[in-house]
Amino acid sequence: MGGIINTDIGTNYAERSYQRSLYLVYLKAVKDVLGAGAEVTLFNSLNRGLYTEIDSEEPAGVREIDRIKDRMRWYIDADLPIHCRVLEKEALQSYLKKNRKSVESIELLSGAHGLHGVAVYEFEGYSNFFYGSLMESTGGLRLFDLVPYMDGLLLRYPHPSKPDRLQEMPGDYKLYASFREGWTLAELCGLRFVGDLNREIEQGHAGEIIALSERLHRAKTRVIAEKINDKQRRVVLIAGPSSSGKTTFAKRLIAQLAEIGPEPLYLGTDDYFINRADMHPGPDGKLDFEAVNAIDIELFNRNIMDMLEGKDADLPIFDFFEGKKVFGKRITSLKEGQPVVIEGLHALNPLLSDKLPHRDIFKIYISPLTQLNLDDHNRIPTTDIRLIRRILRDVRTRGNSPESTIKSWPNVRGGESIYVFPYCDGADMVFNSALLYELPVLKRHAEKPLKDIPADSPEADDAARLLDFLSFYRETDAKEEAAIPGDSILREFIGGGTLMD
Repeated sequence: MGGIINTDIGTNYAERSYQRSLYLVYLKAVKDVLGAGAEVTLFNSLNRGLYTEIDSEEPAGVREIDRIKDRMRWYIDADLPIHCRVLEKEALQSYLKKNRKSVESIELLSGAHGLHGVAVYEFEGYSNFFYGSLMESTGGLRLFDLVPYMDGLLLRYPHPSKPDRLQEMPGDYKLYASFREGWTLAELCGLRFVGDLNREIEQGHAGEIIALSERLHRAKTRVIAEKINDKQRRVVLIAGPSSSGKTTFAKRLIAQLAEIGPEPLYLGTDDYFINRADMHPGPDGKLDFEAVNAIDIELFNRNIMDMLEGKDADLPIFDFFEGKKVFGKRITSLKEGQPVVIEGLHALNPLLSDKLPHRDIFKIYISPLTQLNLDDHNRIPTTDIRLIRRILRDVRTRGNSPESTIKSWPNVRGGESIYVFPYCDGADMVFNSALLYELPVLKRHAEKPLKDIPADSPEADDAARLLDFLSFYRETDAKEEAAIPGDSILREFIGGGTLMD
């Protein structure tokens, strides 16, 4: 697993390589400035950068941060080669022990039965290992920044959609708070890295982790429902990237709201698509169903306003086979005080709701924000969790092949960067839909369809990468999986749910 690449950052694959390479240079610079004993922990991708924290005897103040950044710039300007050695698992374990790497990394490798080799990268006498490819030299890393952020430092890099510049930093403070909450809860459970989770599963504690994870989801949903009720908000908007679990979360929230007030009405923005015959192709000649202007915003606002004013509204049902809205089958009104819960890709976009009374609106952003990392220096990308979720759902409910889902994924992510992520910090609340136990369950369902992708398929490399990633997890069995409740968000992707109509 790993290797050297020489490509631009305009693809998602190259973006990951750019991030890892930049992180390697950052690790080296930290040790140069703060001493060999300084340790860096990589947490998550956040606010268009990698969120990290440094543990060292010398605090990383403004002067030290500037020195680290200057050292990184020197290495990058020098265009130093990055060398790669792929070590078999046993050889890598010896390397880790010799170089006093973390016990967590050694334990993780011991449990990765499907993993054969991992790449160790070296430059200027410093080496580290990463589960993925890096650039061939430091000279390609010219766009970066290092800034203080909350309790740590943010290592910033360009996005594939605009690879020639660093984008403006949004706030993302609510996302940070949700990440921090997830890390804290995981540590309270004795789980910090994937190796900890594997150990608990081996010891027969999967059922306890499932019960705890689901209990935490219910408690968080209850907190959100109480806030909505206390503020008397009648229009609840739920948005998040693909495969976040929006539909299941919306229905669980409706159940919680119904326990403390009037039962809400459920709406999905997909029913408000413009008729296909009325859509205008983009510059590439294709219809963009991900764009906000694919939604009939005027009709959406008119329906919501009519219902808030106590009038009947003829709510559409979109016929995806015919490509048009159908009317007359869902004439609906709201009772006094009854809220409406609306979920969809664009639900937080101000264009969708600016004409509605702001005092009535409550916005929720949902995404599976990773609580565990592989080890200190190798994170679990949230996008990979969502991709595996989507592959399983597409196979099970839409008849799509894993290949077609993987092929379409870059376009899905491109749409999210335009239509979803810019609005997440405008949410009143963030809901983390990740579950501590989910990847051992997803592994059981995903390995076969991924292995069935032919070796000569253009999507074979992505499938192999996901299989390598899943190899680090201990798989749960059918008996353990039976403990997952029918209303769990995970059921939206593996089946057996009680909330999906």
